[in-house]
Amino acid sequence: MEAVQDRLCTKEKVFMSELQFIIPTLFGLEGVCADEVRRLELPEVRAENGRVLCTGLERDLPRLNLNIRTGERVLILLGSFPARDFDALFEGTKALPWERFIPKEGQFPVKGHSLNSNLRSVPACQSIVKKAIAARLGGRYGMNTLPETGGVYQVQFAIMGDEASLMLDTSGPGLHKRGYRAQGVAAPLRETLAAGMVLLSRYKGRDPLCDPFCGSGTIPIEAALIAKNRAPGLNRSFSAQKWTWLDKKYWLDAAGESMDKEFDGEYEIWGGDIDPEAAALAQHNAQLAEVEDLVRFETADATRFHWGGLYGRVVTNPPYGERVMERREAEELYKAFGRAWNKFPDSWKLYLLSSHTEFERTFGKWADKKRKLYNGMLKCDLFMYL
Repeated sequence: MEAVQDRLCTKEKVFMSELQFIIPTLFGLEGVCADEVRRLELPEVRAENGRVLCTGLERDLPRLNLNIRTGERVLILLGSFPARDFDALFEGTKALPWERFIPKEGQFPVKGHSLNSNLRSVPACQSIVKKAIAARLGGRYGMNTLPETGGVYQVQFAIMGDEASLMLDTSGPGLHKRGYRAQGVAAPLRETLAAGMVLLSRYKGRDPLCDPFCGSGTIPIEAALIAKNRAPGLNRSFSAQKWTWLDKKYWLDAAGESMDKEFDGEYEIWGGDIDPEAAALAQHNAQLAEVEDLVRFETADATRFHWGGLYGRVVTNPPYGERVMERREAEELYKAFGRAWNKFPDSWKLYLLSSHTEFERTFGKWADKKRKLYNGMLKCDLFMYL
């Protein structure tokens, strides 16, 4: 009898430790992020528009937060259900096992969005979700009023059409906040997008990687982290580190696993910018990221860009002419950079991000491939010259 009970307890423990994760991404990076999750050997990985879904155990929550380069945050999916009206939203939310995750003193702020739904009012949805969770927790803990004086358990909801999904945010600040960019330049590139560009270039650290429009250095720094195989989240904290139900040993184990996988080597990674202040800031950011010995920054004019060697790649994000420069100035810059690029051997590769609809014409060469990516809400193309 005791053996049977032990097996039942073990099964219950395994079941309770299984989690459904959702990792939102910038549009265009879903496949790249899914590949990252697969490399962590998590099961049931699938990419959808703007997100990646997978199944894992509690110990995988720190592994995802520490290691994912192209995801925006790590969410736990508590459940999805039909919500055609506010009553259905309340009852569906209340039916979910919130007490498994949120202790009686936990704070549970609510935010979310609604798209193509009868439940158009986001503030009304926030209020209903909050009341439903409070009713569930109050009933489970035998309390009329919850103190909400403890750790933060950020609740998110997404209502798409007639279906509502309820989630907990484990990351806190977005995963693009690596901890190395204290300040940026005008129109900085998000770290998750920079990492995605480097990964799409298939950079492995074996040949030179250059960024002649480096700004605050995000692309070269992300390239250095990738070359060294250093987890991008090692120098920051996460909301779930303070959660009472998650064993702190999992965070230590995940950090140790990540550090054990780091590579030692010398890499040729360079960033240049015509603005001396930007180049100096990039060097400072590299120091904060602890890759200053792997990356070199200097003041340089991209229109005169050249590099020795038969092989290499350029991954870059020049001004678009929409936020920083006038469109005509951007076109002149593209033309001049195109002339500089024509002097490179055919064995060099270029991956350039731009929202300019006439980029190829002004650059003077048609791309071998293009991939749609979003820089924030700005629709761009990654032009690939292979």
